[in-house]
Amino acid sequence: MVAFTKGHGTGNDFIIIADPDGALELTAEQVAVLCDRHFGIGADGILRVVRSSAIADGRAALDDEPAAEWFMDYRNADGSIAEMCGNGIRVFAHYLVRSGLAVIEHGSTLPIGTRAGVRDVTRSETGYQVDLGLWKLSGDDPLVRADGLSVTRPGLGIDVGNPHVVVALASDAELASLELHRTPDLDPALPAGANVEFVVPGEPLVRDGIGHVRMRVSERGVGETLSCGTGVAATALAVRYWAGEKAPSHWRVDVPGGTLGVRMFAAEDGEHVALSGPAQLVFSGEVDLV
Repeated sequence: MVAFTKGHGTGNDFIIIADPDGALELTAEQVAVLCDRHFGIGADGILRVVRSSAIADGRAALDDEPAAEWFMDYRNADGSIAEMCGNGIRVFAHYLVRSGLAVIEHGSTLPIGTRAGVRDVTRSETGYQVDLGLWKLSGDDPLVRADGLSVTRPGLGIDVGNPHVVVALASDAELASLELHRTPDLDPALPAGANVEFVVPGEPLVRDGIGHVRMRVSERGVGETLSCGTGVAATALAVRYWAGEKAPSHWRVDVPGGTLGVRMFAAEDGEHVALSGPAQLVFSGEVDLV
């Protein structure tokens, strides 16, 4: 039997498994069964809580930041390995705090190792904020076809530690008409795939110096989810890019599961993007690994 906890960030839900010493070897098939919403616990992915010193990718994180004691081993619902998860890392941090494995005082920072590098988590008014680090235009700007859209739309490639393609839509009606039960088609296809976000600007776009948009997402290796933290950040970055140099650096992004905040800010190595929002633990239990 393996102990687990179920948690979510704005409806993006995860199975959290504590494995501090890295003794548990989860196969892709086991992850897929656990995340199955009919035959398993049900989740968008798995967060394995492991000490950085106990996993190869984590030891690389320690070389970058010796204080990054914990590593977020994140798996998508289909069992594939992902670089980063913006909602997941807030849930991961909340689990560490609630379990007594880490402390985040107001004003202090908790570094967490991920396959996208070390990410710093702090407290925020809405729960937790994570510095997602440097971002960039990836140069991958495929055409996007999705069920429910009458014509192919251009996408903007954004990298925030994992790959995204953001697509602008004209109205809430178009956003509602999307059928994301099937993964959108990218032309040309990207070798590693990408999360695909569909965004509609608020009316007005900017209120009191804060940008407002609405978004739906198809996550790589998962399908449509109620929220995607890194996708929210990519969406805000894309809309700011399209809006021009006078666009704000603070954004509120509405997703089906709630609202998340995004902030762009200057750092020594370039512009970073931060994501803030809630994290909740729902229930705990034990499960047999098949």
